[in-house]
Amino acid sequence: MSLRIAKPTGSALRLAKPTGASVRITPSWQMPDDPDAATYIAAVEAADGQALETATRMAINAFVKGCKADGTWPALKASCILAGARTLSGALVPLVGAAPTNFNFVSGDYNRKTGLVGDGSTKYLSSNRSHGSEPQNSRHLACYVSELNTNQPNPALMGSAYTATGWSYLISRSATGSPANRFEFGLVQGTYPAGVARSTGFVGASRSSASEIAGRAGGASALYTAPSQTPNAGNVSVFQGSTFAHDRVDARLAFYSIGESLNLTLLDARVTALVAAFAAAIP
Repeated sequence: MSLRIAKPTGSALRLAKPTGASVRITPSWQMPDDPDAATYIAAVEAADGQALETATRMAINAFVKGCKADGTWPALKASCILAGARTLSGALVPLVGAAPTNFNFVSGDYNRKTGLVGDGSTKYLSSNRSHGSEPQNSRHLACYVSELNTNQPNPALMGSAYTATGWSYLISRSATGSPANRFEFGLVQGTYPAGVARSTGFVGASRSSASEIAGRAGGASALYTAPSQTPNAGNVSVFQGSTFAHDRVDARLAFYSIGESLNLTLLDARVTALVAAFAAAIP
């Protein structure tokens, strides 16, 4: 007996037997339905030379849609998901903004589930995003730390080049550093929320006014009084805060973003869910 396949008009496929009896089959595959996510995924797959798993695709799609629903997407001006892709080349495809310039990372430094690891010496990324691109009182830096930094003395997860005033850093000293975690926006320093131990996960700082900075790490947030300064125009780097080798980290990062002020708690939730989804989706 032959089986007639009727062309679907919706999301389901209907198979009809010649007798008129039919069975409704819902397909198990899914495709990204967000145009920005679809464009990014296509670029990653082109760089990888092969397709991503369906679940990996859909994790990225959910992340982009979630950021749009939260209202944080427009604030992302330069960002990379440093995980998920099959290759280092794919991981360096920008989610938003310019592609970073790779300094000395090789394929062996990359893990699809946990991201890219520095060496605290020669390896870093230039985001190719000027620190002066954002308004003085609307800016953020954020990243996801999969493995903690171990080196000293002043390593930065990311930041703009050091100048007399107007720089921005996310600091991650080793366990013996004091304080181990802090951010600097200009001359103002703040430790991440008091009592929060140095831990993996989302780290970020955001300025949305001339007088305060928000910091977030370890799933906790805090506000700090911090008068703003005119930002310097240096490029923001990742895995370092300046051109000095002793400022580079050996941490492993799975995400970074640079841009205007945003809700760090909302971005934390989306990035953390994305990393968890990669862990589940990738063999």
